Amino acid sequence: MVRLVITIDGPAASGKSTVARLLAAKLNATFLDTGAMYRAATLAAMLDGADLTNQQRILEVIDETVFEFKATPNGMLVRIDGVDATAQIRDPKVTANARCIACLVPARERLVDMQRRFAQAYERIVTEGRDQGTVAFPEANVKFYLTADLNERARRRQAELKAKGVIQTDDEIRQAILKRDQSDENRAVGPLKLADDAVIVDTTGLSVNEVVEKLVDCVKQKCSVKP
Repeated sequence: MVRLVITIDGPAASGKSTVARLLAAKLNATFLDTGAMYRAATLAAMLDGADLTNQQRILEVIDETVFEFKATPNGMLVRIDGVDATAQIRDPKVTANARCIACLVPARERLVDMQRRFAQAYERIVTEGRDQGTVAFPEANVKFYLTADLNERARRRQAELKAKGVIQTDDEIRQAILKRDQSDENRAVGPLKLADDAVIVDTTGLSVNEVVEKLVDCVKQKCSVKP
């Protein structure tokens, strides 16, 4: 059923999630929340009591669990074995542990398969991450790569953390971002990299709405789509 796939990749704190949600709304498309899928798999493993470093057990949990993902006006609905886990997957402990799942090659392959199956149920998809245009949807109609200079990304992350009541110094935030970049770029599967046909958008100094409008214009030019 899917006829239009737009991917947004880029490094941490480049504005991907916010822009992707707003772009989806502008284009009357469905936002594929890949982060929710990784969190769901992580929560399933945690509920199982699995050792998150035990690859075999993690894969067994994923294969044994029935995951349901459904787009709603309020975001992605997540059910794990029939139980609504939409709120539970946002627990900070789940978020922190999600990297354990993301680092496992076979687990990522299963999650990519989930993403593709989810996309097939909708006509228009906007998805964001680190490998959406290179691994998950290499045949996407339009691929964007969002970036911003380190100062801008650190400022955004600091504002995001402050809103959650977390206070960190500029240096701590910068170091965390650089460490995340290095990890994303060098991981064994689905590393962060620029797709050959991606449109690079530097969001430094731009408001969220300015970035979204720039992407909307690009999609219209490339695909002749109407919202």
